[in-house]
Amino acid sequence: MSVEKTYYQKNIDLSQHDALIIVDMQNDFMPGGALPVDEGDQIIDSINYVAEIFKNNNGIIVLTQDWHPENHMSFASSHPGKNPGEEFQSEGIGPILWPDHCIQGSQGANFHDKLKVNMANAIIRKGYNPTVDSYSGFIENDKKSETGLAGYLKSLNVKRIFICGLALDYCCYFTSLDGFDFGFEVYFLVNLTRGIDLPPGNISKSLQHMRDKGIRFATKDNLI
Repeated sequence: MSVEKTYYQKNIDLSQHDALIIVDMQNDFMPGGALPVDEGDQIIDSINYVAEIFKNNNGIIVLTQDWHPENHMSFASSHPGKNPGEEFQSEGIGPILWPDHCIQGSQGANFHDKLKVNMANAIIRKGYNPTVDSYSGFIENDKKSETGLAGYLKSLNVKRIFICGLALDYCCYFTSLDGFDFGFEVYFLVNLTRGIDLPPGNISKSLQHMRDKGIRFATKDNLI
């Protein structure tokens, strides 16, 4: 599934009640990284452009950052005989295993040097519990451990959130779903994200689920 232009929200006026959530724009998710997303580096300039629009309209900008300890249980290397991409399911881990990535303090965990990190109001780190993975910027995969993002945004009276970054069918997708469940009006900026599509068809499945749930779609050109 691709998102037809007829579903895009048009002429969105931004204000101090809006937040841009920039998901996991880290070196390991860029081409050449440990868990690369195709064309992940090609959306950085546009994300910076949109961040400036939010800043000029007194909006809030939040970066999320994968921040795994070594030997995290989501890594295939932590399971003898398993390979990255293999299906695996346990409480807080799955549906597949990953290569080692975004290890705390590593170059791979750093934000891409072209990302204008200085515009962010806050950075939310996730995935640092060694036995629980964390795709969403709001709550970890055990569906119990909150990151603090929801409380932070609500303390600032944010009503709408706009999601972009990496990867479309994992961290951006789950951040959008959980943001909706926390009571925010959610906009998914479809041209400011790229996906992994693992297992195959996962991007289409994720887009359809978001649309069915009531998440809205927009592009950078729909923001005023």
